[in-house]
Amino acid sequence: MTIREHKGKSLFAFPSDYTVVDIETTGLIAGACEIIEVAALKYRNEKLRDVFSTLIKPVAHIDRFITRLTGITDAMVENAPNVADVMRAFYGFVEKDIIIGHNVNFDVDFLYDNLLSHNGLILDNSFVDTLRLARKALPHLPNHKQTTIAEYYGIATDGAHRATRDCEICNACYINIKNALLSQRDFNLG
Repeated sequence: MTIREHKGKSLFAFPSDYTVVDIETTGLIAGACEIIEVAALKYRNEKLRDVFSTLIKPVAHIDRFITRLTGITDAMVENAPNVADVMRAFYGFVEKDIIIGHNVNFDVDFLYDNLLSHNGLILDNSFVDTLRLARKALPHLPNHKQTTIAEYYGIATDGAHRATRDCEICNACYINIKNALLSQRDFNLG
């Protein structure tokens, strides 16, 4: 098990200034698999202010399963920047913002490991997981996949499993979940 000593904290909070982050990878194991796409959407007062989005050229070929899931092919990443350059640019973009994502621990672990190994940088941003919020707000759903939550709120899921689109879907889910929880008479963040 990898210990990420300086990793940020998981927050149960509703910030209005934040950056929504999503990555696409060649597999599920941080440290063993590669990031092939990263997107970050910066919000101020819940309004989109800036977008960071890029493919990344992996060392290994992209497995057919991943291509079917994401639509990302070896040809698409052939001339993409390398992971070290992308991680440096991502780090400068996200700054010290609170990161929001769905099952965001996965993304943060990959980003933390890649920033540290390729750039010697520590991703210590705290983060809010919409999966965690959804479990509290929507315990009746059959599962808490982002697409299930989006469909519940009537949010279009076309283009899912591409990083930028997943960030847009995640943000729409976040706003709906936040409003639902805050409207509950007995809801308390503490």
